[in-house]
Amino acid sequence: MKSFRHDGIEIAYLDEGEGDPIVLIHGFASTAAVNWVFPGWVATLTKANRRAIALDNRGHGASSKLYDPAAYHSASMAEDVRALLDHLGVARADVMGYSMGARIAAYLALAHPQRTRSIILGGLGSHLVDGVGLPQSIADALEAPSLAAVSDPQGREFRAFAEQTRSDLKALAACIRGSRQTLTRAEARAIQVPALVAVGTADEVAGSAHELAALLPAGEPLDIPGRDHMQAVGDKVFKAGVLAFLAVRP
Repeated sequence: MKSFRHDGIEIAYLDEGEGDPIVLIHGFASTAAVNWVFPGWVATLTKANRRAIALDNRGHGASSKLYDPAAYHSASMAEDVRALLDHLGVARADVMGYSMGARIAAYLALAHPQRTRSIILGGLGSHLVDGVGLPQSIADALEAPSLAAVSDPQGREFRAFAEQTRSDLKALAACIRGSRQTLTRAEARAIQVPALVAVGTADEVAGSAHELAALLPAGEPLDIPGRDHMQAVGDKVFKAGVLAFLAVRP
């Protein structure tokens, strides 16, 4: 992966394909590779004549690890994405995020509407405004002495996932403590760009796709049948819906 520095932080990214750019923002405890390369998103988008740009969020993957929760405010992480666009000379792009990445995408669209052609919010529905989704107890699971010491089922799932991706557990604990912001309903209504809200029908983390889509002025929901929060990422219905959504953008 290539990298650049923003505000003293090293941000790693990949940039593949040619055509209209789409920026991909991964979820908590994931990476650009795990969220977007391995499930086939980069291949799908580049095959559809898109330029796929995906970063490792601060605290994740090959990017700088930070241990102060205040460094992980969603608005700050959105500025990393804006800085990446600046670094690449991209004036405007479609932006797709999953889970925490979707929250970052929403903050980017709110702060920099002129840079966002559209947003795709995967794995995040009404909890953008009425809850943060993942419980803070996951931080405790990440800081536990071992996976065996974690009894909470959701905490065990994320601890095992973080270990599988060889993540910095201390940095992830700081991230989940520091990135728990929500938008007000007025802020959500201020996001005027076209928005696709895609959530698995068995997802117990994201909140309702339909409720959030109804709140966004140009929002539309996409149900991903039978998929939970983890399973929905690479689903073929999700991919087909995203390609159809992008195809009708001006």
